[in-house]
Amino acid sequence: MKILVCITHVPDTTSKIQFTDNNTKFDKNGVQFIIGPYDDYALARAVELKEQSGGSLTVLNVGEAETEPTIRKALAIGADEAIRVNAFPKDSLFVANQIAHYAKEGGYDLILMGRESIDFNGGMVHGMVGEILGMPSISPVMKLDIEGNIGKMAREIEGGKEYLEVSLPFIAGCQEPISEWKIPNMRGIMSARTKPLNVVEAISEETSTAVDAFQLPPAKGAVKLIDKDNVEELVKLLKNEAKVL
Repeated sequence: MKILVCITHVPDTTSKIQFTDNNTKFDKNGVQFIIGPYDDYALARAVELKEQSGGSLTVLNVGEAETEPTIRKALAIGADEAIRVNAFPKDSLFVANQIAHYAKEGGYDLILMGRESIDFNGGMVHGMVGEILGMPSISPVMKLDIEGNIGKMAREIEGGKEYLEVSLPFIAGCQEPISEWKIPNMRGIMSARTKPLNVVEAISEETSTAVDAFQLPPAKGAVKLIDKDNVEELVKLLKNEAKVL
């Protein structure tokens, strides 16, 4: 089985975010980047499936040269090879077009990615790739098993879970608890240095959207502390200031 895992290169959740050029560009100075947490779940499950059934595991990232340490980490976790599409990920459709092009050429049986990236949180790429390739796309997948040519999945829906079966090939947007994150060991880190990381050019530089500006969320307001025995004051504030009563 040939598995493709698409990973994102995103700021660590503890990073302090700032913007430059009149709030039109993200300031990368001092920011630590990681594999997207949802992509980490997809990668971990892909490694397990490869170990169970054999085959190959490729990771793909749409990004510039600065993303290569993140890609090398994915190789250390267990991917066999990597592809970096040499382009800035301008928007969801641009990324989906790159993934679909190279996925079609590679003839993959299973394409996994996170349910969404944690920078833009669009949650659209897996569906777009499925539409372009004419493959089923399921998200968010929290359980995935492969039996023969059939994928058996569970996903969250409003008010419960849905259980599905679909024939290979298909695309899944993954989330916890599909697997547990894997930490690279020393052997994996050393072997990642020699695993192939192929850089390919984007099929097109065109994009359908443009960023006008970014805006940070408003600062949190002051906190008022009320004595635990002063119920009357608490009710008054909830009614008159918070307006939740």
